[in-house]
Amino acid sequence: MELIIQGLTKAFQLLLRGDPEVLHITFLTLRVSGLATLISLGLGVPLGLYLAVARFRGREFLVGAVNTGMGLPPTVVGLWVSILLWRSGPLGRLGPMYTPSAIVIAQAVIAIPVVTGLSMAAVQQLNPKLRLQIMALGASPIQFWWLILREVRFGILAAVMAGLGSVISEVGASMAVGGNVRWYSRVLTTAIVLEVSKGNFDMALALSFVLIFLSYSITYALTLAQQRRRRL
Repeated sequence: MELIIQGLTKAFQLLLRGDPEVLHITFLTLRVSGLATLISLGLGVPLGLYLAVARFRGREFLVGAVNTGMGLPPTVVGLWVSILLWRSGPLGRLGPMYTPSAIVIAQAVIAIPVVTGLSMAAVQQLNPKLRLQIMALGASPIQFWWLILREVRFGILAAVMAGLGSVISEVGASMAVGGNVRWYSRVLTTAIVLEVSKGNFDMALALSFVLIFLSYSITYALTLAQQRRRRL
């Protein structure tokens, strides 16, 4: 218990005095995970909506792949992305390995199935008659998808929170493709692992509290937006 109190106290001290390295790690975590979440939304939401409504050969295979991807271990993603980004890999010439961009790619791969699966589930919970009614009223394709998106907006917000939570807390993929380079590609989760390996448990606990506070603040803001819109 004393160690936990020491970690919490140190977290407040680091934030209050504006420790440069901790602030850099925190803002990099926010930037990398935020960008990965936005990419997953841009790809996952349209794919989830399409898979929920469309009927075509091979759909069950894709849905199964999405559901499998929702539980894909981050270390496996880190390995596969590393192979793609190595100098001998297909994307090696771009030189993204051991950079924040590589972490964004890996985290986006982790979050896309989560966002896709939850978006698909949100649409599938709608009454099928609603989709038929929208089409019967002569809605254009753009109007159809816009109305569907409005109906499942609460589910999409849940997908945002789940997608962000899946990437901001992962460590395996970030360590594999980012390299945990100080002042460059070190994020909160990889910094925590480093401090634990060095035996600095008070510092590791302090960084964990910073990560929890960051994650909770973002999730709480999204929850407020979700609940406020629900009341309206």
